[in-house]
Amino acid sequence: MEQPNLSYIQSMSGGDKAFEQKLISIIKVEFPLEKNVYFDNITAKNFKATAEIVHKLKHKISILGLVKSYELAVQYENNLIEKSTNGKDEFESVLQLMTDFLETL
Repeated sequence: MEQPNLSYIQSMSGGDKAFEQKLISIIKVEFPLEKNVYFDNITAKNFKATAEIVHKLKHKISILGLVKSYELAVQYENNLIEKSTNGKDEFESVLQLMTDFLETL
């Protein structure tokens, strides 16, 4: 499985370490909250709200350099719109991977 990284953030920052830290801090605050919203909605089988939070989360997936996981999230979002949870386990594995990575920063 691919690993999260800071390559995209570093390329956006142009070497501005303060900018990088600010963006990482924002992600570290927002991601756990959004992840909790995801789990609340998927548990409640609220497909529309789950698709909406997956849409938000996939941008953080992209920012952390997870190209294949982003595509997986796009497909999962589409499945949720169709009221299918196909891809749920894989998506939740990505969330855990991101959680573990962010805890190291």
